[in-house]
Amino acid sequence: MITLIYFILILGVIVLVHEFGHFLFAKIFKVYVYEFSIGMGPKLFSKKRKNKKDETEYSIRALPIGGFCSLAGEEVDNDDKVPKDRKLYAKKAWQRFLIMFFGAGFNFILALVLLFMIAVIWGAPDTKARLVDVTENLPAYEAGLRAGDVVTRVNGKKVSTLDDLTIYMQLADKTKDVVIEAVRDGVKNEYTITPVEQEVDGVKSYVIGVTMGSTKVERGVLASIRYMFVKMGSLFKQMFITIKGLFTGGIGVNQLSGPVGIFSIVGEQRKTGFENVLYLIALLSVNVGVINLLPLPAFDGGRILFLLIEKLKGSPVDAKWENIIHSIGFILLMILMLYITLNDIFRLF
Repeated sequence: MITLIYFILILGVIVLVHEFGHFLFAKIFKVYVYEFSIGMGPKLFSKKRKNKKDETEYSIRALPIGGFCSLAGEEVDNDDKVPKDRKLYAKKAWQRFLIMFFGAGFNFILALVLLFMIAVIWGAPDTKARLVDVTENLPAYEAGLRAGDVVTRVNGKKVSTLDDLTIYMQLADKTKDVVIEAVRDGVKNEYTITPVEQEVDGVKSYVIGVTMGSTKVERGVLASIRYMFVKMGSLFKQMFITIKGLFTGGIGVNQLSGPVGIFSIVGEQRKTGFENVLYLIALLSVNVGVINLLPLPAFDGGRILFLLIEKLKGSPVDAKWENIIHSIGFILLMILMLYITLNDIFRLF
């Protein structure tokens, strides 16, 4: 039950922050906002401010899974009661761009704030791609790697942070040799490691025998700011590596996680401490932001793409066709989410 509460709160905060970004910039550019809702589903409570200049209905809905921001002129122009100059499509292209972008933008801001909080409260962990342990009698040790070595490349891919090292090791084909470049006492060496197969509790896997992690923690505002930006950069890089892997075939769709998979991760992180829960929120917030900016139908990035097309052709794309494309994209997205969710469920058994 506690995990479920955490799960609802985490996804709720991430989605709500995203929608608030759209809401705030819509208000700044005087777009008519029908409703700003906390939660989805049936309406439990709603209220309009006494200020006549604020037409927005603020509501709370039954399902605590985020929220939404309903803008005039966003989908179909069928409301004659709203002045044309207050509809989204009537705004300048750069204004619409900012309204669309700052949903994801607020997700990024949330992640930065959380990473800074983590560093201030618990300290800023070292982000170097350092090996904290190399197990004797396993391939990495026999190849010459030792605890304390700082990895600079994995299979030719440049490694700048611990996050880089983690994702490149996860993506490496463990049935083939892994080539690691590392620095020890200022000297750079290259190691070719052949993974070995091990079986634990009936589960077979390939291992090389290294443990990665931070070896020190820094304190102070400057260290926290530095950690915040370095970590944020690492999260962006992880997302781009993952997206590239999906398009090039390096990562299968069956390796992605949906709501069920995230629920399992929330349960695991909750047990390891509140610091890791905050980090998970930051990670998911960056994921949501980046995914929403992909130039695909039904995403904010898809709407931004139509803005770019509008600028290139010198006139707006027919709203009817744009809405049809976004609707098709939404249906395909729902099919993908269903597939990912079923995979998550099958992985539990």
